[in-house]
Amino acid sequence: MSGDTPLGTDPVEVVPYDPRWPRMFEEERQRILGALGPRALEVEHIGSTAVPGLAAKPVIDIMVGVGTLNDAPACIGALEALGYEYVSEFERELPERRYFRRFGPDGRRTHQIHLVERRNLGWWERHVRFRDYLRAHPESAREYGELKMELAHRFCHDRAGYMDGKDAFMRTLERRALDEGGA
Repeated sequence: MSGDTPLGTDPVEVVPYDPRWPRMFEEERQRILGALGPRALEVEHIGSTAVPGLAAKPVIDIMVGVGTLNDAPACIGALEALGYEYVSEFERELPERRYFRRFGPDGRRTHQIHLVERRNLGWWERHVRFRDYLRAHPESAREYGELKMELAHRFCHDRAGYMDGKDAFMRTLERRALDEGGA
């Protein structure tokens, strides 16, 4: 990914954990459930903002599980009504999900939604187990946070460099999470 991907051209910013993030997710979860109704089978807080104490990009990362991606067209308008922008170009990179983003008044991305099939256990379970592993292993979360802070400083305007720099560490943690979870 480069800085001009659908994720945006905003600089890579990693900040210390903000205790407001769980509340911000829960408020958004309720709005999403209200907008999508029974199409939303499950809504999870994923990514670094979902791990207490972990430094993160200040973007609430949300995974919405639907029965089938055939439901996605009906979800787009409902999520756009909540202020989200649907980024269809992202499907070329990751066709198994639909990506939405929302910006604050200052133009910075504040929330993102990954709409995926709930039965896509590979994608779903990998993200939930990774989050749960970091929650259960604060030392690994601390190491990951330190790496992200250092990479954000080094690659502030190079999203690809930032992502590449954390890839090997993330894969190691993902393997541990999947092994620990019995996968």
